[in-house]
Amino acid sequence: MISWIKGELVSSWKANNKFYILINCQGLGYEIQTLESVINDSNTNNISKKEVILWLKHIKKEDSDTLFGFILKDQRDFFIQILGIKGIGAQIGMSLLNTFSVNQIINAIINNDKKSISSVQGIGQKMTERIILELKSKLITKQIEKDNFDKRNFLIENSELHSIFEDVNLTLQSLNYPKKEIKNLFPKLFIDIKNNKESTLDKNYISFENILKVAMNYLDKQK
Repeated sequence: MISWIKGELVSSWKANNKFYILINCQGLGYEIQTLESVINDSNTNNISKKEVILWLKHIKKEDSDTLFGFILKDQRDFFIQILGIKGIGAQIGMSLLNTFSVNQIINAIINNDKKSISSVQGIGQKMTERIILELKSKLITKQIEKDNFDKRNFLIENSELHSIFEDVNLTLQSLNYPKKEIKNLFPKLFIDIKNNKESTLDKNYISFENILKVAMNYLDKQK
C-alpha cells in the first residue's frame, strides 16, 4: 500500500474539473489527482525543481487505477472517511476538500449546516443528509476524545486546577446534579479556562468558588 510520496514535481494540469500533477520519484513518473490548492501552489513556483510530499490514497477499480494526493494527512484521512459512506465516490470527496478545509467540513457536519455542504458541486440534499447522518456521531465522539485527552494533559500540568476540578465534581454530585451532565460539562469548563487562563492560573479568577458557580449556572440552564 502506497501511503505517501516524495519527489520532483514535473507538471500540473486541469482536466474535466479535476486537478493533476506528475511527480518524478526515482525515475518513475506518478500521475496523481490532487486538490486545486496544490496546482495553484505549483503555478506560483519554479516547478522544474520543486520537491513535493503528498499523502496518498490508492483506489483500484476494474477500469481504473488512480492515486489521490494531499498535502495534509488530515485531508487524506478525511477523504478515506468520506469514501466509507455508501454511494459517495472519490470525486465527491475531492469536491468537498476543494471547496472547504477539513475543519470547515467537520464544523458544518457537527452543526448540521446542510446549506454549506449542499453548495458543493455534485452534492444534493439527500447526499448531504447522508453525509451528516453517517459522520456526525463519529466526529463528535472523536472531538470529545480529543478534548478529554487535552483536558487530562492540561490538568496533569496544573495540579492546583486538577484538585479544584475534583472538589467541584464531588460538590455537584452532593447537590444531586446528574453525573452524566457533570461529565459532559467538564470539557466545556476546561476549554473556557484553557482559552482564557491557559498559563497564568490567576487565583482571583480560577478558584473553587468561581468554577462551582459557573458549573451550576451551566447545569441549571439544562433543566
